[in-house]
Amino acid sequence: MIFHNFKNNHILLSLKILDICVMIFSLALSVSIEEVAADQYILSIMHVKLKVINIILLLFFITAWHLIFLSMRLYEARRLERGRGEWQDIGKGVLIGSMVLLVATVVSQREHVSKETVLLFAMLAWFLTWLGRTLMRVIMGGLRRYNRNLHNLLLVGSNDRAHAFAARVMAKPHLGYRIVGYIDDPANGQKYTKLTLPLQPLGVLKDFDAVIDREQIDEVVIALPIRSCYEQIKRVIEACELQGIQVHLLSEFFQLKIARARPGEFEGLPILTLATGPAVAWQASLKRAFDLVAATGLVLLFAPILVLAALAIKIDSPDGPVFFVQTRVGHNRRRFKMLKLRTMVPNAEHLQAQLEALNEAQGPVFKIKDDPRVTPLGRFLRKTSLDELPQLLNVIKGDMSLVGPRPLPLRDVERFEDAWLKRRFSVKPGITCLWQISGRSNTGFSQWIEQDLEYIDHWSFGLDLKILMQTIPAVLRGTGAQ
Repeated sequence: MIFHNFKNNHILLSLKILDICVMIFSLALSVSIEEVAADQYILSIMHVKLKVINIILLLFFITAWHLIFLSMRLYEARRLERGRGEWQDIGKGVLIGSMVLLVATVVSQREHVSKETVLLFAMLAWFLTWLGRTLMRVIMGGLRRYNRNLHNLLLVGSNDRAHAFAARVMAKPHLGYRIVGYIDDPANGQKYTKLTLPLQPLGVLKDFDAVIDREQIDEVVIALPIRSCYEQIKRVIEACELQGIQVHLLSEFFQLKIARARPGEFEGLPILTLATGPAVAWQASLKRAFDLVAATGLVLLFAPILVLAALAIKIDSPDGPVFFVQTRVGHNRRRFKMLKLRTMVPNAEHLQAQLEALNEAQGPVFKIKDDPRVTPLGRFLRKTSLDELPQLLNVIKGDMSLVGPRPLPLRDVERFEDAWLKRRFSVKPGITCLWQISGRSNTGFSQWIEQDLEYIDHWSFGLDLKILMQTIPAVLRGTGAQ
């Protein structure tokens, strides 16, 4: 999404031709791979007769492909997004196009295009289209560094937000923007730190129409405060809408300390989502996929140890169950049944009320260093963290993740007094976390919560991998385990 609809038509036309050529090449290659025999080295697409019906179908599919890509907004100017989300829009377009191809081949009874061919075509078309656009973006970025293919950008506002935005744009010449200047009313400028960048003032807000006519503006960025300048913003947007000029509205309406703003759309209605956690959906999907694959592999790997531990528990404490099942509070405060190997006497939960006076932990949690309810075998299982292995089943089920804040019992959560403590429920609980690798039971409650919130606020897939790698030596040392 790197080209404008009205300027540089030769570049836009080149992109459209590239997309169509990639589609035709992917179709030819997929048909060839499916049909060519093992001892043949000639593309079998050459064997398809050039009948009128085949030409008509190809022209129909080219037209449909182009219209689908248009509907996916793949030819609009979105330089500021730097290609983010383009691979998803390409995927949607390719998926719809592949369905059209499948329907067309079934209706026209084209035997040389099978379901397997369509699947292969979809994968090739998606990858090659994304690759082609990425290469074009790199090439265009290089040209823009030499002041080629530039877009004229006008700032509406002269406050700190406008300054920060202009500084970032000017620091990235490969985006291809030339900031022609800014407009603002003097009264607005007195409330904020004026721009210190070498930008030209082009007038006041009432001069907006004249400025965009005189300066040949391609895009407008509005940085005015919403509350005090609503009417001016509305008039600027209406003027741009009439003339087909793209408008960017800086969406920092509120001074957010933790949450991130993410624009979106629901049934044609634009929405602005404010949320903590992963910035984009694919990161959460990647985390879930990794959890599922890794947890399944670990269950298979440690199955013999789980069986031996279960037998040892029954021998050491035959009156109680093998597993300890307790209701814990998970993502968005939903309750779930967490599994552990039993390390205490069978009636441990009933005895806890009698031991409240011996609680050594700060805050709402309950911890006793030498808990009399723990069995001799249980101490070994806790020291080695083997009692946590059944939670891999909670991960597979989706109640937990491999990495995340440890899930707390209902007793502890009900004693939370400060609302900020409950932010730890904004992500799935985990088997291991920053607390797990930095002392565990030796860590105070306040530090424990701070580490949980630090993890939530700075989450990344790389951080998960780092915590998992550091968990292994922490478990081997048994530091802070009870």
